[in-house]
Amino acid sequence: MKSLSRNGGGEPYASDSPEDRGSRRRRGVGPLAVAGAISGLPGASPRRGRRDDASIHDRDRRRAGGGLGVATLRYQFPYMEKGAKRPDRPPVAHAAVRAAVAAARERANGLPLFAGGRSFGGRMTSQAQALEPLPGVRGLVFFAFPLHPAGKPSVVRAEHLFSVAIPMLFLQGSKDAPAELDLLQQTVAGLKGHATLELIAEADHAFHVPARTGRKDPEVLAAALAATVRWMSVQSAKPPS
Repeated sequence: MKSLSRNGGGEPYASDSPEDRGSRRRRGVGPLAVAGAISGLPGASPRRGRRDDASIHDRDRRRAGGGLGVATLRYQFPYMEKGAKRPDRPPVAHAAVRAAVAAARERANGLPLFAGGRSFGGRMTSQAQALEPLPGVRGLVFFAFPLHPAGKPSVVRAEHLFSVAIPMLFLQGSKDAPAELDLLQQTVAGLKGHATLELIAEADHAFHVPARTGRKDPEVLAAALAATVRWMSVQSAKPPS
């Protein structure tokens, strides 16, 4: 597989090649997921290539996703490309999301298309969708949606979600500090049929679980990804809205 990057500034790069895409079509691989590169984990570096906890976590996520039959297109926001710590302003981030979705549609060859990301990436994807629907996207997937700053409970960040008219999946740890469970459950319930909550017991914002649970982080991640694939399969079987 060969990674592709354009202009070094928020443009999408894909973890595939034309040969890989042809192979996926022959195997009948399922949905294509557009995901913002992971950020915000302990020890995370915004630069690509550093083998810290975040990059290893992201590598495991990509391997698991491929094994579950989901094609993926990953991309970075401009601030990550620059090695900056401060996230991009929403208009810049929204433009990066739209560029990634456009690139995915070029590669999809008819595969059902889903978009999302973890934390900031998921939030920016949802905002972009709320402002103007992302062409061809069948649903949104959020890993650790940041409902509010840690220690400052609020649902203000969820207000735009009521303008999203396609299905949404929230994969959230029950101990996620930027998403108090009762507020998250109220938000999902208020979104009615548009939203599904997949709760991961004892997991924090990085999907880490305490040793006392007897589970390892890769097991938790694998379960979250399996739940994602099941949800995308259900949505893919429905007529596009």
